[in-house]
Amino acid sequence: MAKYFDVHPESPQPRTISTVADSLRSGSLIAYPTDSCFALGCRLDNREGLDRIRSIRRLDERHHFTLVCENFAQLGQFVQLDNNVFRAVKAATPGSYTFILPATKEVPRRLMHPKKKTVGVRIPDHTVTRALLAALGEPLLSSTLVLPDEDEPMTQGWEIKERLDHVLDAVVDSGDCGTEPTTVVDFSSGEPEIIRYGAGDPTRFE
Repeated sequence: MAKYFDVHPESPQPRTISTVADSLRSGSLIAYPTDSCFALGCRLDNREGLDRIRSIRRLDERHHFTLVCENFAQLGQFVQLDNNVFRAVKAATPGSYTFILPATKEVPRRLMHPKKKTVGVRIPDHTVTRALLAALGEPLLSSTLVLPDEDEPMTQGWEIKERLDHVLDAVVDSGDCGTEPTTVVDFSSGEPEIIRYGAGDPTRFE
């Protein structure tokens, strides 16, 4: 049964955030809000959590998982950026974008695209997410919470708790965070290619 955490959207309760971070360190898989929509998240080294995300969403091995980072310094540990890409990504963060970039050796092989050796990264513009990342001290391995055969993500924490109670360890709810996922920009070739139009303004990469 998933624990339910009701978190203030603008002033997240430190004790609650700390409890969720401790739960993640203990191997939990959580549903949490972002600046685009709810996501599933666990620690990078949580193999079981990764398998559970794949199972919930029925994902194949070619799916790009996302490392949700607190800040640009953290993001830079996990992906390779040349000067031009660095400037473009820096200007768009924090925000509702996911960037596909070549992974560094810090990224476990199982999280990379099997052929391209790339991974998704992003820095959300969301108070609760940033507070959780700060408390955890490392990125969250994440995937948008869209269930198989459904077109849109779930938007209500109570509904997520109700429907996924048996497969999640915790639900963090700070109110409705929308249904539009991030705009995904693939920089793996050095030039931007938009592979999903979403909440982030795509014009800067067109």
